Amino acid sequence: MDIAHYRLMNQQLTRSAFSEPGELISWMGCLQAEEYTSAKWAIGNRIPHITDARIEKDFNEGRFFRAQVLRPAWHFVAPADIGWLLNLSAHRIKAFYKQLHGKLDISNSDLKRSKHIITKALTGGEKMTRNELLTLCLQAKMRTDEIRINFLLMDAELDGLIVNGGRQGNEFTYELREERMPVMEKEAAIAELARRYFISRGPATLPDFVWWSGLELAEAKMGLEMIKDGLQYAVINGEAYWFFETPVLQEPDSVSLLPSFDEFTVGYKDRVDEYKPSIIIDGQVAGTWKYSEKRHKIRIETQLFVPLQEHAENAVLLAGREYARFLGKAI
Repeated sequence: MDIAHYRLMNQQLTRSAFSEPGELISWMGCLQAEEYTSAKWAIGNRIPHITDARIEKDFNEGRFFRAQVLRPAWHFVAPADIGWLLNLSAHRIKAFYKQLHGKLDISNSDLKRSKHIITKALTGGEKMTRNELLTLCLQAKMRTDEIRINFLLMDAELDGLIVNGGRQGNEFTYELREERMPVMEKEAAIAELARRYFISRGPATLPDFVWWSGLELAEAKMGLEMIKDGLQYAVINGEAYWFFETPVLQEPDSVSLLPSFDEFTVGYKDRVDEYKPSIIIDGQVAGTWKYSEKRHKIRIETQLFVPLQEHAENAVLLAGREYARFLGKAI
């Protein structure tokens, strides 16, 4: 079994069944969005012919959100999934941030009072930026600042009170979360998370799922147990790799310029350097890339780990042109 090529296909990088960002994100469970601009290109790599502007439009219209779920990390999440994903992971993320609250002298009273101020300000469908909410908290004589406000807003998000409401210029806005967003019982949510992980990222191991989901080992085992009758697996080097179906392998001739924190590099325990944008050739990391922008043009620079054959070099150039098209720029 060629694990890398199976993963490329299941992650929609060499084939795509989607045309809508929200549908792709929901199918994958969620999609890491630590860096907003890079995360839009993660979608762009998985939906042919889509543009950065179209993804930005969908985000601003609330067709998907950006929230901290699973591990303490930002993810794109579909509206129908944010409720049960928060219920499954908010307590762990809150425990992670609690120690930072102590260092910043943020009390439970501060958290409660800030939520009252935020709720009042956003009632009636209002959207406000972080700086606007900071100003309101300061006007209410709250002891906060540029750093503390981030933790106050995060706590309100983890409580399911607010969500990202699109962007105003380059600033994220916040709005009250709609009560209609569904939730699930814990066991059902764990099983659903496992199903979405293995269908979109398989072949993968139980340790991979534990890493990606942030679940305890016992919880992850339970999720796998609940869905394994619908899975196939292959044992490689003594480890079981689980996946949903055996796709027909395409010819191993693919090149992708992946952004930092892409699910292909961050979605597994033995992940590569997820902090750098990666050049993926035939399922393997072949180098890194970066781009610079000047007016209506971009320039892409690559750092390859090994020399490439001519057809691979041409494929990298084509991938660069595709990124320029995505941004609406020349190259």
